[in-house]
Amino acid sequence: MCGRIFVKTPLEELISNFPFAVKGGDIDGLGNRFPRWNGAPSQDHPIIVRDPVREPDTSGPMFVAGRWGLMPPWAKPGGQPPPVNIRCEGISSNGMSRAAYRSRRCLVPINGFFEWKDIHGTGKNKQPYAIAMKDGSAFALAGIWETWKDEKGVSIRNFAIVSCAPNAMMAEIHDRMPVILHREDYERWLSPEQDPNDLMKPSRRN
Repeated sequence: MCGRIFVKTPLEELISNFPFAVKGGDIDGLGNRFPRWNGAPSQDHPIIVRDPVREPDTSGPMFVAGRWGLMPPWAKPGGQPPPVNIRCEGISSNGMSRAAYRSRRCLVPINGFFEWKDIHGTGKNKQPYAIAMKDGSAFALAGIWETWKDEKGVSIRNFAIVSCAPNAMMAEIHDRMPVILHREDYERWLSPEQDPNDLMKPSRRN
């Protein structure tokens, strides 16, 4: 699964690769945290959402901060860590993900992600691989997001990355991969369409 991501540029440069999205009010607070070469779950990352409820003056795509790890409004604090990946199989019926998948999908802009290959099949000796585009360009993973309130009533936007079966390259490393969206599909993934199921497939990009 995708458990680490990286952004190799300052935040402003990352944002410039996605000119269709405006900057939300909380994104500037992330500025001094990038470049980030080992982005991990529970950290705040830039994501692109369409959120007319919380941001009524912005109906289009918008860069905002999101915490990696899905916490629906009904989730209780403590216990198991929130999932950082959601399998595309069953995403529309799983109680953890179905509401967000229908109406709160997001893009997770990155320059690459890490995956670990189990060298001997024992789970004890794993080799990390950095996965990126050949030209080093930024791209977006498919995600879903929620808003959860902590014990003090503070709203925390959070997200998980959608995973699918691997393509031929990734199959040599791991049995899953994140859904990598084509640029022409960004708008559709963020749209009100309730079930863009055909977009959740192994990447054919290089």
